[in-house]
Amino acid sequence: MDNFMFFLKEGLFHVLDWNAYDHVLFLIALAVVYDFKNWKKILWLITLFTIGHTLTLILSAYKIVSVNSNWVEFLIPITIIITALVNIFYAKNTSKLTKTNTNLVFALFFGLIHGLGFSGYFKILIGKSTDKLIPLLEFALGIEIAQIIVVFIILVLGFVFQTIFRFSKRDWVLIISSIVIGIVLPILKGAIFW
Repeated sequence: MDNFMFFLKEGLFHVLDWNAYDHVLFLIALAVVYDFKNWKKILWLITLFTIGHTLTLILSAYKIVSVNSNWVEFLIPITIIITALVNIFYAKNTSKLTKTNTNLVFALFFGLIHGLGFSGYFKILIGKSTDKLIPLLEFALGIEIAQIIVVFIILVLGFVFQTIFRFSKRDWVLIISSIVIGIVLPILKGAIFW
């Protein structure tokens, strides 16, 4: 039970760590186009992201995949910017974006990249343990819970700004996606290694 709680908390605080806010920024860009009425699709988004994230952690933990960390640190902000730019492109008709599977593909594929960003630290966490799969799944559960918390907050803020402050859905998506890009650009600049 102690190991379960340890890895669950590590997964939870991997997402909710103020120093690793790129995960939260990606979730914001991914979820800002949705409302509470899209809860099933949102749950799929979160789960697909966790699956992608966990898959690369598994491949890395078992030394099947190894990617230069400079490339991963460069690709993570790129994934966030691409997601936010797609939001801006579809801002006039967000219902079209919510009906397509674009964000589902982004969630899974970009989850693979984001998982690589944490693989080095996770290897340190599990050490030379031969039992890697159970801790990985416990960690993934923590990630899933944290992502649900973050996305719930995004949905509540969207509801408040669109209902109380009368932001249009288009303006909400444009403003939040632009803010995300503005925060991520310096991260991208710092990650350029050539």
